[in-house]
Amino acid sequence: MTSLHDSLLKMGKDARSAARTLALTPSHQKTQALEAIAKNIRDFKDNILSANAKDIENARKNGMSAALVDRLLLDEKRVLSIADAVHTIANLPDPVGEIMSEWKRPNGLQIQRVRTPLGVIGVIYESRPNVTADAGALCLKAGNAVILRGGSDSFLSSKAIHEAMVAGLKFANLPEKSIQFVDTVDRDAVGELLTGLDGNIDVIVPRGGKSLVARVQREARVPVFSHLEGLCHIYIDKSADLDMAKKIVINAKLRRTGICGAVETILVDRKIADKIVPVIIALQQAGCEIRASEDLVGKIPGARLATEADWSTEYLDAIVSIKTVEGVEGAIEHINRYSSHHTESIIAEDKRAVELFFKSLDSAILMHNASTQFADGGEFGFGGEIGIATGKMHARGPIGVEQLTTFQYHVNGNGQIRP
Repeated sequence: MTSLHDSLLKMGKDARSAARTLALTPSHQKTQALEAIAKNIRDFKDNILSANAKDIENARKNGMSAALVDRLLLDEKRVLSIADAVHTIANLPDPVGEIMSEWKRPNGLQIQRVRTPLGVIGVIYESRPNVTADAGALCLKAGNAVILRGGSDSFLSSKAIHEAMVAGLKFANLPEKSIQFVDTVDRDAVGELLTGLDGNIDVIVPRGGKSLVARVQREARVPVFSHLEGLCHIYIDKSADLDMAKKIVINAKLRRTGICGAVETILVDRKIADKIVPVIIALQQAGCEIRASEDLVGKIPGARLATEADWSTEYLDAIVSIKTVEGVEGAIEHINRYSSHHTESIIAEDKRAVELFFKSLDSAILMHNASTQFADGGEFGFGGEIGIATGKMHARGPIGVEQLTTFQYHVNGNGQIRP
């Protein structure tokens, strides 16, 4: 019987072999495979929904929270959205081979910086089965092989989606091992992937809860693209249009509470503390629990007094912390202290305040007069994303096809030698 260690090492070797083929695969063949995958996801819809129903049943038996069940849940609309995302990725420009820049040296050497695939990507994720399709499609578009390790909660759903993807690879005559799925819920598989599988994995991308991402960041022996948590802020300036602010905060908190782009803390210019109360009450009436600073809590019936811990909590639920600050400078000070460097938004009409906000914060995504729930690769026009990176090296923000490439220098001469 093959051990888990040996099985995963073989997956790594197979992925490396597939990556070499993909690096030479023409754009039209990758597009053909992705279009076939999108079609298969639609055609396999009933199988995918049946598998998801079993995952949902198990999750509820295991006491999973409503917010996490929502992450896991697929319905017909969501399955068709997954297929649409793959279709969008299929029709994105192929980044591989793109000349990023070029120049000529005085000695006649012509130098080009050219995009190339990263190679083999390992993706470790938890409850969201759509990541199976997004990650597989994005890696394929960028010429990479990928090894997918889904969570136990979404195991059956992810496996059903993966079957649709393998069928698409076969249709386009591409290696089936280009997109592999770790067919076990054994947690030791994560540790094996983090070793890099004898140098066959080039990058690891974790997508899931804080404990998973922390483990990957701590134990991985290969580079990691990740964010630890999405502690997102909205600052409402004294110059804000309050009708706009109300629509934005309700959407940013409650559209989907369990995603990393959901706002967790709202900061308000102290000069408009009284004017903001109707906005907060509207958020409360929409179903959100309010935890407010001392100067606000008495003005909002049913609100709880915020504690120090609230300013550093990613609720992933219908809860928000709200605090008044001394203008944009106070908001910047608070965010720099507590932010996870994911996404921050300012609602303001004062251009100076917006400019200062953007220049003073180093989060991966900064927004003006927009919901933080737009922090998503699909909304950025990337077709989808593997995740959002908050580090400063290589990839930052939504990880799409361009972020899944590296580059080479191509130097062309006509006999030059160095003196």
